[in-house]
Amino acid sequence: MFVAATTAILITMALALVRALLGPTVYDRILAVNMFNTKTVLLIAVLGFLSGRPNFLDIALVYALIAFISTIAVLKFFEYGDLGQSRPSRAKRRQT
Repeated sequence: MFVAATTAILITMALALVRALLGPTVYDRILAVNMFNTKTVLLIAVLGFLSGRPNFLDIALVYALIAFISTIAVLKFFEYGDLGQSRPSRAKRRQT
């Protein structure tokens, strides 16, 4: 049963990589990478269960948090062009 789940996860990871490489827009590629990260978390959890090492779940959680933060950072970079710049306020936009 878990071998079938692992195989299905690997197939969907391969499809996500294809979408990430061939995606027509940047947002399609970011979504594909986000899906790849989610499947990686699932794969780590399944492999931890199969090997009898529950501490793999901690590794999967840390990976999920890092993937979430990196996705937000990449989206902010593509939106504003800089990670340190905050969104301009309405008062500043009215002056220009």
